[in-house]
Amino acid sequence: MIVCRTIVELKEHLYALSEGGKRSIGYVPTMGYLHEGHASLMREAKAHNDVSVLSIFVNPTQFGPNEDLDRYPRDEERDLKLADECGMDVVFLPTVHEMYPTPSKTSVIVGGLTDRLCGASRPGHFDGVGLVVSKLFHLVKPDRAYFGMKDAQQVAVIEQIVHDLNFDTIIVPCAIVREPDGLALSSRNVFLSAEHRAQAVVLSQSLDQARIWIQEDTMTAGLLQSRVKERIESAPDAIIDYVELLRYPSLEPLEEEELTYKLDAPVLLAMAVKFGTTRLIDNSLYHPSGGV
Repeated sequence: MIVCRTIVELKEHLYALSEGGKRSIGYVPTMGYLHEGHASLMREAKAHNDVSVLSIFVNPTQFGPNEDLDRYPRDEERDLKLADECGMDVVFLPTVHEMYPTPSKTSVIVGGLTDRLCGASRPGHFDGVGLVVSKLFHLVKPDRAYFGMKDAQQVAVIEQIVHDLNFDTIIVPCAIVREPDGLALSSRNVFLSAEHRAQAVVLSQSLDQARIWIQEDTMTAGLLQSRVKERIESAPDAIIDYVELLRYPSLEPLEEEELTYKLDAPVLLAMAVKFGTTRLIDNSLYHPSGGV
């Protein structure tokens, strides 16, 4: 496994390993503190490409002034060990100065898709995501890039960027990986107290219940959201940021009175909830049949 810390090193090694672009590159961009969710993406990249690349970069431009950039967990040694176990060929570990040697004057803004969910509660977040992903795609030139569906909005935004900017990259969305009790894996789970960890399973439980409710003949979009909120609020310390039911991947809102059993396209039920100081996101994609 080759560890590159500069852009020059990365380009040199990727050119050699890919034989000048003749061999396919699979890419997994992350912010580190890797867990089994990331490992599942790495294994997919390894299985379906000639060269597999992982990047670890805590991108400051996607954090707001009052968010947890400095607190974001980091463990380089552990991350590299897991990457090696997953068979990564290259790991790109740049510094902030390497990625942003001067303040950026360019923005990559995706209108419409970023007006709701985390885009609404974290202003500027997806501008930072759009910029760093565009930079990384230009550097790595992946044939396929792998993203977890835990942040379904991010997947939709990146797919739009790839389409609009004509990147020669296929975005491969991958299923959410969960703990045995249903909690979605997240680098931020480490910050949950034992009590909050126990309460946080209410997110996946509410998504499972919604899968049943959404098939009721009289269930409306507005009523479904209300029921899910009530279910989440049964956890005493849960503070809801948002619970929304949206068409996917357009992220257009449904009318409150729309009957959910009549939906003719996939819909996303997405939520962000705080337990103490830790903000968790989760979601599920429902198809007209009621499946996932």
